[in-house]
Amino acid sequence: MENKKENGYNIICGRNPVLEAVRSGREIDRLLVAHGVNGGSVTAIIAKCKAKGILIKEVSSQKLDYYCGGANHQGVAVLFAEQEYCQPQDILNYAKEKGEMPFIIICDGIEDPHNLGAIIRTAEAAGVHGIIIPKRRSASLNATVAKSASGALEYMKVARVTNISNTIDFLKENGVWVFGADMDGTDYEKIDFNCPAAIVIGNEGKGIGELTAKKCDQIVMLPMNGKINSLNASVAAGILMYEVVRKRRSQN
Repeated sequence: MENKKENGYNIICGRNPVLEAVRSGREIDRLLVAHGVNGGSVTAIIAKCKAKGILIKEVSSQKLDYYCGGANHQGVAVLFAEQEYCQPQDILNYAKEKGEMPFIIICDGIEDPHNLGAIIRTAEAAGVHGIIIPKRRSASLNATVAKSASGALEYMKVARVTNISNTIDFLKENGVWVFGADMDGTDYEKIDFNCPAAIVIGNEGKGIGELTAKKCDQIVMLPMNGKINSLNASVAAGILMYEVVRKRRSQN
């Protein structure tokens, strides 16, 4: 979502992320459109911005490249004031408002913004109530994350916390069961996810931290039947998220 700041603003770029940002009701300062770009979804974006009274400004493609930090902007971007992260309690409140058991993803050191964006996209589709990331050693909500999430970031609550271990304690105190994804665990198909659940997905190379693993109620694993011993973090997260969906549907 946010890229480098420009005059105190952050940037969303790419046609689908921009369209979802406008649709979501986010307070947008201005729409930037590259010279000569029009038609299709760009026309729809411009029309929606005009209807909402959002300032529209034409800029050169080179300037848009600079604003978006090299991300594939597809000729459009929006400037907006920095979005605040939510709190873990906000995620629990959201689940309660929906009358659903909490379903949370904890990213313990996901550093690749493409992975974080992919996790957010799958999480939104799977009905996850929120994602928790640490302040340090983690990808932030930048333009690459927003692009990889393909608009899903607009509908996903993201909490950014100082200490993952303390946050796990907080969730457990509120009745949430915490499952860590690691190779030394129980086969995920044998786990009963029909409960308030948080799944911890670890760093792309190191996995979940030792202290984080100790805080989890249970460690779960995905069987590896090939020659490699691990999956991409976002792929593993997607499999586990939809296993939660499957288990909950089968028991309700």
